Amino acid sequence: MSSSIAKSVQSHIDETPPRPLSSMQWQIWSLAAMGKLFEGMVIFITGVAVPLIERDFNLSSALKGSVAAASLLGILIGASLFGSLADRYGRKFVFVIEMAIFTIAIALSAVAWNVSALIFFLFCSGLALGADYPIAHIIVSESIPSRFRGRMVLGAFAFQSVGSLAGVLIGLLVLRIYPEVGAWHWMYAALVIPSILVFLMRTKLPESPHWLVSRKQFELAHRAAKALLQRPVAIAQNDSDGERQNPRLGHRKLLTPRYLRATVLTAVPWFLQDLATYGIGIFTPTILATLFTKAQPNFVFQDMIATEGSGLIDLFLLVGFAASIPLVDKFGRIPLQIIGFIGCSVGLIIASLSAVSIPESHELRILFIFGGFILFNFMTNLGPNAMTYVLSGEVFPTEIRGVGAGFAASFAKIGAVATAFFFPILREQIGTVALLCGLAVTSLLGALVTFLFRIEPNGHSLEELSEKPLV
Repeated sequence: MSSSIAKSVQSHIDETPPRPLSSMQWQIWSLAAMGKLFEGMVIFITGVAVPLIERDFNLSSALKGSVAAASLLGILIGASLFGSLADRYGRKFVFVIEMAIFTIAIALSAVAWNVSALIFFLFCSGLALGADYPIAHIIVSESIPSRFRGRMVLGAFAFQSVGSLAGVLIGLLVLRIYPEVGAWHWMYAALVIPSILVFLMRTKLPESPHWLVSRKQFELAHRAAKALLQRPVAIAQNDSDGERQNPRLGHRKLLTPRYLRATVLTAVPWFLQDLATYGIGIFTPTILATLFTKAQPNFVFQDMIATEGSGLIDLFLLVGFAASIPLVDKFGRIPLQIIGFIGCSVGLIIASLSAVSIPESHELRILFIFGGFILFNFMTNLGPNAMTYVLSGEVFPTEIRGVGAGFAASFAKIGAVATAFFFPILREQIGTVALLCGLAVTSLLGALVTFLFRIEPNGHSLEELSEKPLV
């Protein structure tokens, strides 16, 4: 052991001599950010590719929705499954395995020979992306000083929006180089080499010292903390990080009175947020194509124009994140989530006005649809899309943090899968206006649930949050 004073893991991490973060902490952060980048790219590449896949395989509305929902369904299952495994076998183990699964699955998606194969491979890629939901958050949170934990977690999560924009740009670039229906194969293929590089780099990371202490592996925790912080440390061998518990009981514990408030806060608003975010995100190119390119006879050119418009709108996802990062540790998670939900509702109502008694060529139609979606994208990343993610990895103790964050992400993705599958069907049956207004109501409900079940972790260390849930 080092001659340093024995302290808890978080006490060592919260010290800042002489630099706030070590190179290893930055490496962990960047590799977590890459996982979120891939998620945004897959989801939004699918949004660009769906019209091409629909034409290539002559899909019905139900199969079209299945393609869009496949990766989201995988995320739903993967977040819960791998979150539990991370509590049982370690953060690093899952962090590495998930990227191996993603690399194989996305490569097979690129060469899918029919719609059934494509749906299956996208589902498998979603399993890996689902694992990244709890693990990327946790591995960053457990490595970062408390006072700017929120900013660092949000900074990594912001790469989901970087990926969203990159996915749209990749789709547009591929369409310009190869303006054919089969261009969607190359869109997915573009992700293979970057994912291999991320996999190799993740194998070199240390395990989370927090997790090792929760498992009473103090010597390994000492080594991991030394590798993480790149300075001498001595981990206190006591029970301050909580008693070792059986991770198999984690899901059951989430519904006990002790943790029910945290479970509702992390799961229900995230579910309501995903209903709108994924429906709007995936089908923005389709909506724009329907509204503004009907007169264009060339199908691929329609998709290209709609993709350009979608890219402009998706840019404001990044603007929303840029606004949230400096505010999250200043004003807290709960106020930003409530304000964001309300702003999302206003944006969707404005967008719905584009289809109400306005001629197709009128400038107001363009103003309402673009203005509404831009406001929605900005407010969702200022508030609920960002804050639900941050909260899920903070309000549960170390021994069930993976289970809690994974359950919240999985429950949320029920909403994402539902909206991805039913969005094209509902648009045909009830129309765009009714659908957007319905999603506006769910955003207001998200604000209400957030207020009623609020827990504010801002300013508290993970060890404080592990000792007892805040109310």
